Amino acid sequence: MSDDFPANVDVDYDDGEGEDPSDYPSLQHKIEKAIEVTRRGLEEYDNPAVMWTGGKDSTLTLYFINQVAEKYGYEKPTAVFIDHYQHFDSITDFVEHWADEWDIDLVYARNDDVGAYVDEHDLEPGDDIPVDALSEHNQHHIRDILEYEEDTFPFLLDTYVGNHLLKTVALNDALEEYDIDGVISGVRWDEQEARADETFFSPRHDPDLFPPHDRIQPILQFAEADVWEAFWNYVVPDTVEAFPDEGYVPQADDDLPEGVTQEDVPISPKYFAGFRSLGSEVSTEKTTGEPAWLQNLEDTTERAGRAQDKEDLMERLRDLGYM
Repeated sequence: MSDDFPANVDVDYDDGEGEDPSDYPSLQHKIEKAIEVTRRGLEEYDNPAVMWTGGKDSTLTLYFINQVAEKYGYEKPTAVFIDHYQHFDSITDFVEHWADEWDIDLVYARNDDVGAYVDEHDLEPGDDIPVDALSEHNQHHIRDILEYEEDTFPFLLDTYVGNHLLKTVALNDALEEYDIDGVISGVRWDEQEARADETFFSPRHDPDLFPPHDRIQPILQFAEADVWEAFWNYVVPDTVEAFPDEGYVPQADDDLPEGVTQEDVPISPKYFAGFRSLGSEVSTEKTTGEPAWLQNLEDTTERAGRAQDKEDLMERLRDLGYM
């Protein structure tokens, strides 16, 4: 990637500055903006890719990408799935299934060095990994970038060192390997305080921290409830032939139209089971037994089921390249 990036990219890095979801008064306004940002992203970048976690936000983003690419004749970007070795199996199955259904080129971003040590020593989440057992690349991140001084760190995703090595380093290595200049992601303003000041096109140009690239963020303006409204009124009816066109909202995990199963619906089964936000298998819990879209979205915290020690470090992690 050239040192003078983004010389050939013409986007407005201030687009969305100072805004929040209330600046887009209807779902239609939000969708129109998402399509505008998505189209601009596919036009401006030589090799964009979409970050896909299998969660609702990145899947909605991928849906918009599919729609825009098919309507305007763009090539669909590669989807990058960060394999941090602590996923729910059902999420990996979901991503692979819908990558096939939607004809998406899916690649995995992994920290193979950490993964090899874990496999060789048959580690479980929470077991310690010696810093000096890892590659110079990972030790540089631990010692020089994170300034971590302990001799070991736990094999846990939702910690400062674990999250950085298993997700951020894995992502940055993939950006370099695949020469990705635009990362399309499904972050939202209302999801977390650390993301509230993001703009629709956000530069990440410091070569000392990550391969220079831009973040393209089409659904910043969606609140959590908007995401589910978009799924049940647009994404699902458009994807599932047997689904009512007017939008049908299931009232339980088994309340689907006749002839439709959860596997037919591009929504992770974890949301049907009561999970509201998806993280690692060892640190994410369901909030209630109700499907995510039926829970109290207004008066409760979306990421309450996630490990809060990592949530509290989000600002520092994002400075280092985390989503």
